[in-house]
Amino acid sequence: MENKVYNINEILSVLPHRYPFVLIDKVELIEAGEKGIGYKNVTINEPFFQGHFPSNPIMPGVLQIEAMAQTAAFIIASQNETLKQANVLFMGVDKVKFRRQVVPSDTLKICVEKVNQHKNVYVCAAKTYIEEKLVCEAILTAMVGS
Repeated sequence: MENKVYNINEILSVLPHRYPFVLIDKVELIEAGEKGIGYKNVTINEPFFQGHFPSNPIMPGVLQIEAMAQTAAFIIASQNETLKQANVLFMGVDKVKFRRQVVPSDTLKICVEKVNQHKNVYVCAAKTYIEEKLVCEAILTAMVGS
């Protein structure tokens, strides 16, 4: 499974999210259960741009964090078939820093790596980039439940 690229249909077979809340389009799994890269193609058609902000569309920071969490959930669930059937539940976010705005036509590159695990609780470091420029970083905590 190393360095496999998953398309949206494969992502939807693992994550419970559906439109309009699935926020990743593709995942490149570098090491199952350990690290990978998610991609989000940001378009003007996103429903949140209707209100954030109509004359100056900016992707909300909380949705950037959610895209990071979905990428982390996919990477965690990729460890084995049992985890693909379980829910990965977002527990917390720490040390968030936003560095630049995300606007329509950007492609977010979401790099996630597991840094710690205790039983069914996972801690991941996540950074997002646009054209190799750092956009956002955070430490995510999630729990695998059924």
